[in-house]
Amino acid sequence: MITSAQPRLRSPSSLREAWIALAGLSAVFLFEMLDNSILNVALPTIGRDLDASTTALQWVSNSYAVVFGGLMLVFGAVADRFGRRRIMLIGLALLCAASLATVFVTSVTALIAVRSVMGVAAAMTTPGSIALAFRLFQDDDLRVRSMTLISTVGLVGLAVGPPLGGFVLTIAPWQALLLVNVPISVLAMIGIGRGIQADSAEEPHRGPADFLGGVLGTATIVLALVVPTFFVEQGARSWMPWAATTLTVAVATLFVVRARTASHPLLDLKLVARPPVASGLAYKAATGLAAAGLTYLVTLQLQLGWGWSPALAAAGMLPQVVVLIAGGPVVNRFVRWAGLDRGVWLGAVCVVAGLAVYALLGRTGYVPVAAALVLVAIGIRVVGAVAGVNVLKGLPENRTSIGAALVDTASQVASAAGVAVSGTVLAALFTGGLARSAWSSAQTAQFEQAVTVGSLALTAMSAVLVGWAFLHRV
Repeated sequence: MITSAQPRLRSPSSLREAWIALAGLSAVFLFEMLDNSILNVALPTIGRDLDASTTALQWVSNSYAVVFGGLMLVFGAVADRFGRRRIMLIGLALLCAASLATVFVTSVTALIAVRSVMGVAAAMTTPGSIALAFRLFQDDDLRVRSMTLISTVGLVGLAVGPPLGGFVLTIAPWQALLLVNVPISVLAMIGIGRGIQADSAEEPHRGPADFLGGVLGTATIVLALVVPTFFVEQGARSWMPWAATTLTVAVATLFVVRARTASHPLLDLKLVARPPVASGLAYKAATGLAAAGLTYLVTLQLQLGWGWSPALAAAGMLPQVVVLIAGGPVVNRFVRWAGLDRGVWLGAVCVVAGLAVYALLGRTGYVPVAAALVLVAIGIRVVGAVAGVNVLKGLPENRTSIGAALVDTASQVASAAGVAVSGTVLAALFTGGLARSAWSSAQTAQFEQAVTVGSLALTAMSAVLVGWAFLHRV
């Protein structure tokens, strides 16, 4: 029986010194960002190969996202109790096995099941990548730089996923796209196994598990992620999305009541209320809302409103992609100059400014659209690197995994809300088929009005979140 904590190894004094661990942690984030982006391009091929309906194809993608988002909070709590490194390695092994199982898939139902298992693996691994990177270093500058590096690798995966997927499909079956996860998960296991210190006996959180809180928390997040789909598919005039919204609010209320009354809640709301934690989560929610909503609206505007081809529209998004991928070194220098608190606030202001530029000027030409994409991308890079550090600094060391899960959950739910707001406004203001090739002059005016109203709503919501975070930062 171990009666004392395992001695903590000396903290690395540079990123180079911790390169093995960072390679493993970066591989985890690469899997998260690459997985959906590389698969989406293959959905038509999968549909033909497996004779899948449109709804089934949607769940090939959504099953992963819903399971991933719904279980992050639970597995964050599990990792805090049983060891972050241990849960991370188990999740990576599960990912490897699920990816190999793709070879034996012969129906869309089986593929959805495999994708759901991958969502479980992502929920076990992704929050841990932030928590372990935070634990690896003691210096705040190195923490920010490590998270910037990890997020950069993930964003590269997000950017290269579609063209890489298209190339692979020309020479191999679609199953090869998911088999890419096998070498990534093996690389991650090697890097984390060799570069991250084993979980100590004294480090885990020892409070009793809150099973009811876990069920209510998972149900709340799953419903919050599914409801936007109902609004986009059924429209704001349908009863179904509003009924689902009511159910979500009811379950969320029960979760909050449970968190306030349980002796050992899954999520201690007193910890979440700490200024650095609450403000960091609000900043992450603001950027998630902005990024998803802006990307949704700009993509529709370029292709449907302006008649650009998909390839040209993809090129139109390049300013955002370039900033997201190449902005890491600039972000590091900026944060060192501004400091954590001022840096994250200024980054969030960039997000709101970008949305405002798009809302007010985005219909006048491409230059304002590009400027909006760049400003929001700058804000995403800064907030993404700093907000997570601030959240984890505000928590006890044995609660950092659930803190990292909270960061990811806030971003996921807010992203879903951004698409829901944009899609609902379009459904309410635009009459007729949005994807029809020929619009009347009245429909063109309706679309432009809907984009303006939707982007103004996103601007206002993000501004409220950023203002609240600024006022509650101390």
